[in-house]
Amino acid sequence: MKKIWLLAFTVLISAVSFSQSESAFKEGEWFRFRMSYSNFLKAGNATLTVNQSSIGGKSVYHVVGKGWTTGMIKWFFKVEDRYESYFDKESILPYKFIRKIDEGGHTKDVEINFDQANNKAEVHNKKHNRKQTFTTKPNIQDMVSTYYYLRNKVDTSKLKIGDEFFADMFFDEENYGFKLKYLGEETISTDFGKVKSLVFRPYVLAGRVFKEEESLTLWVSNDKNKIPLRVKADLAVGSLRADLEAFKGLKHPFKIVVD
Repeated sequence: MKKIWLLAFTVLISAVSFSQSESAFKEGEWFRFRMSYSNFLKAGNATLTVNQSSIGGKSVYHVVGKGWTTGMIKWFFKVEDRYESYFDKESILPYKFIRKIDEGGHTKDVEINFDQANNKAEVHNKKHNRKQTFTTKPNIQDMVSTYYYLRNKVDTSKLKIGDEFFADMFFDEENYGFKLKYLGEETISTDFGKVKSLVFRPYVLAGRVFKEEESLTLWVSNDKNKIPLRVKADLAVGSLRADLEAFKGLKHPFKIVVD
């Protein structure tokens, strides 16, 4: 369950969305997601909030992602996760990433400071009072900034079915390659009505958690906001789903299909 929750939350806040030349988001944007297991058992909630802050006197975006279990799941497996990313407003490259989690008693308290100019990441493991420096790929992202980076940097007007996209991400002292494929358009029913969406499929490692490398599907609003509407994961046992249930502070109008 611990690995399933981590992967679900990771995928959710890294859920790709692609944008036009102008920014797709602004300070004050906020999402809340409902997470369910096998389509009927509520597993928890997650939120994403865009704030404004400063690092070294430079104005930056500060995004906070939270995830927690609810209902029956919480009775035997309690989760309280907090992820934070401080990234440049123009390049969307991160300066700092914070991961503070408690997943069924398994805890981590990690802060990563990125040196984008020299392709380095200093990882401070506060739980074990240990600091290490790692070499990163150029233009490296963290697991939170990846979503906002892709949201602003890829032009949806040129998408063709089968197109693949890549981003380099640093997480848990390792470099990861993030890859996904564009599947096409679909109109889906949401808590807000029917919404036109773009559908993507990230590639994941098949094995103990996911059935196969194509086990994930993402639905993103087909408008200027490009917000994640739904994430579905087929697991080795059951399935996990996240649905957008509330939002505020969008930069652009949110479009609903009127029959």
